[in-house]
Amino acid sequence: MSSNLRIDGVRLASRLTALSRIGATPEGGCRRLALSDEDRQGRDWLVAELTALGLTVKIDAIGNIVGILKGREDGPAVIMGSHIDTVGTGGRFDGALGVVAGVEVLATLRDAGLTPKRDMAVIAFTNEEGARFHPDMLGSYVWAGGMSVAAAHAELDAEGAVLGAELKRIGYEGPEQPGFLPAHAYLELHIEQGPVLESEGGGLGAVTGIQAICWLELTLTGRPSHAGTTPMVYRKDPGLAGARLNIFAHELTKTIPGQLANCGVIRVQPANVNVVPETVVMTLDLRNPSDEALAQAEAAVRAYCAELSARDGIEIAIRDLARFPATPFTEALISAVEGSAAELGLPIRRMISGAGHDAQMMSRLCPTAMVFIPSIGGLSHNPAEFSTDEDIASGANVLLNAAWRVANA
Repeated sequence: MSSNLRIDGVRLASRLTALSRIGATPEGGCRRLALSDEDRQGRDWLVAELTALGLTVKIDAIGNIVGILKGREDGPAVIMGSHIDTVGTGGRFDGALGVVAGVEVLATLRDAGLTPKRDMAVIAFTNEEGARFHPDMLGSYVWAGGMSVAAAHAELDAEGAVLGAELKRIGYEGPEQPGFLPAHAYLELHIEQGPVLESEGGGLGAVTGIQAICWLELTLTGRPSHAGTTPMVYRKDPGLAGARLNIFAHELTKTIPGQLANCGVIRVQPANVNVVPETVVMTLDLRNPSDEALAQAEAAVRAYCAELSARDGIEIAIRDLARFPATPFTEALISAVEGSAAELGLPIRRMISGAGHDAQMMSRLCPTAMVFIPSIGGLSHNPAEFSTDEDIASGANVLLNAAWRVANA
């Protein structure tokens, strides 16, 4: 490939803007929950873009959308991708950048009349966020063989909607079996979603792997009673127990190196100002670069739950929502990302990903790496999420260069 070949940054930004209008929120962000009507519209847009490029477009039984540029030889493909679903209060770049940049890479090769040795493809995975259906990274998890299509189709959202029925409703239950396209390698461009790159001088990130993740749902059951007539000593208050549990998980981050904790959901029933609640349903998101350290943190949380239950008379049921081990990426592919950045004169540093990504699942199948670009203010899962056009183009050019290298090696 000519060292002068570059993606069209204006066209890439235009494509991102077009997708961001689908599910746009008044705050400037996006709300395209998986398998919602907005997600369907986003999928329709993507399929139209892939079709217009003359790519082979295929959809599998979990709704993953694949656009394929045929190479000169048969065999496994170099795959780029991410997702286009968002959290409820999402931004314009999370996930969408990786998919749209993959489209732009293939468009650039088409424009230049270049045919790779190996097939190249872009894929948009279903329900990466886990904001509507569990687990997160569901589409790539099924693609990689970690979950059956039948089990995924049976998942329910918070309102009781069935994933399989919703997939069929929006018209994206495809005929292909997940994993139908063998992978030679997988590359994913993504915003960092954190403050490190911007705070430490900018540049890009060559991602070395993804830290371990454990999501727990805890249902705390006490005894509902009148808040004005029940003395404190006689209460069985799951709200208080939940607050203590949240604080305990956060205190662990001070004693276990690398530990992170978050309580993102708290649902109280009955939700009345003058009633001691009967139940609290809450979530804990625990993460650590080390599997062993994460196991230590989870064991401590479970032991504290047992202590709270015995001391305060609160029943606590724990359900796993998601559980993924730490995922190291492939050294040769990380080096290809670094080499591509160096060839383009772009600064890059090695870093670990704090968030889960579809690359985590794809690493089960093939060599995998990621490219990060800075997130302004470190914001993500936030309508104010933003990355500059310059950084977006830089990241996409590294993706182009690295993917072409691997596809022709």
